Amino acid sequence: MHDWKNNLDKFFGGNFWDDFDHMIKPPIPAINLYELDNELIVYVNLPGIKDRKQVKVFVDYNILELKGSLFPIESSGKLIKQEILNGEFSRQIDLPFPVREDRMNASLKQGLLIIQLHRLIQEHKGKNAINIDEFEE
Repeated sequence: MHDWKNNLDKFFGGNFWDDFDHMIKPPIPAINLYELDNELIVYVNLPGIKDRKQVKVFVDYNILELKGSLFPIESSGKLIKQEILNGEFSRQIDLPFPVREDRMNASLKQGLLIIQLHRLIQEHKGKNAINIDEFEE
């Protein structure tokens, strides 16, 4: 696949394949988004994240933004295949409806971030940070 990509880049010039990269690579981090009557639950897969300070979560009206860094896997030898992504990530998710800034909760447990958002009835725009609480068992 890598050789094929390089051949297309050479044939069409520049980084031709970069325009189609998003169709092959999954968005990072992976999420599941569930809608209830007046609530959204977002599950975010963050393998290796143990400290809530490694990820930032923002909400701006009807956009959820995730930023952070996944730690690289340190290994010796030549990398043959890479499926576990690492490094900086930034992702914006369009929400199906605007959410309230006073009803946002997030918790982190064993690399799974759970975000709870509530439907906004009246309109108000502005980017808000969400604090992440430690999950207590």
